[in-house]
Amino acid sequence: MCSEVHVCNIYVKADTMQYESRTRSLRIHGVLTTIRIENLFWDVLGEMAAREGYTVNQLIVKLHDELTEYREEGFNFASFLRVCCVRYLSILAGRLSSEDGKQNVALRAIG
Repeated sequence: MCSEVHVCNIYVKADTMQYESRTRSLRIHGVLTTIRIENLFWDVLGEMAAREGYTVNQLIVKLHDELTEYREEGFNFASFLRVCCVRYLSILAGRLSSEDGKQNVALRAIG
């Protein structure tokens, strides 16, 4: 239960379309795949892609390639995309910086 009515209203009065899931199909190196995430995350991915000069699909392929190179094992890609979106928004809000001075997609986009 929220102690501040105003804070609760920020969350519970969100447009229901934001938290409805949407599935998109795309090809990653010729392999057809589907990704199901909430509309709000698709919107953030769209903003990230636009800042980089990519389409959403191009950005997703780039993120997939970078994650595959880094992890080299199974991963939950939809969850990874959600975390990317939250990290991107946190960087925009000034609450998160890149580790070890490395720039990532979001930092290049706003830098």
